[in-house]
Amino acid sequence: MANDAPPRWDRRMQQRLARGEAAALAELYDRFASLVHNLAHRVLEDETAADRITREVFGYVWENPDAYDPQQGSLRAWIAMLTQRQAVHRLRTSQTAPADGDTLSTEALEERIREASVAARADYIVTSMPAPLRAALELAYFDRRDYRQAAAALGVTEDEARRRLRLGLQLLSTAHVQPPRAVSPPGYGRAL
Repeated sequence: MANDAPPRWDRRMQQRLARGEAAALAELYDRFASLVHNLAHRVLEDETAADRITREVFGYVWENPDAYDPQQGSLRAWIAMLTQRQAVHRLRTSQTAPADGDTLSTEALEERIREASVAARADYIVTSMPAPLRAALELAYFDRRDYRQAAAALGVTEDEARRRLRLGLQLLSTAHVQPPRAVSPPGYGRAL
């Protein structure tokens, strides 16, 4: 897939950002801006707020390139995680701030956050999964192909296509499981 980046690319990008190369930030933005914006929009359901989150996430990456640890996963996955955390934080603060009597009840807010978190985790899982699994799922879901048709399109055996689909769906099924609470990077999750 076009957005897959090998780990070597991730490390080089991190090094370029650490050196302050504006071209590196532009390249990173071109590659991942739609991912960041779509994840933020899914959580917040607000175009302006998604734009703001997109700017904040890329600002954070620019100012803190060393916060990314290649041992923990891809740069794409890290950026998706930052986006999800910042969007959920924004949702919580926007819904608990006093407004013109238009706030959600605590239960409704927590349910909306739960739903948005599951959707964001599903997006995160799909964007982080290996390209062969994602390609098989895309053929099955978007193109409505069965495993035989997916196998032919991917140039793999039917058994391999079934294995990829099964594993991809197993990974997606974990989106409903609440992950252990991870520690946010210092200074992240608060107003940036």
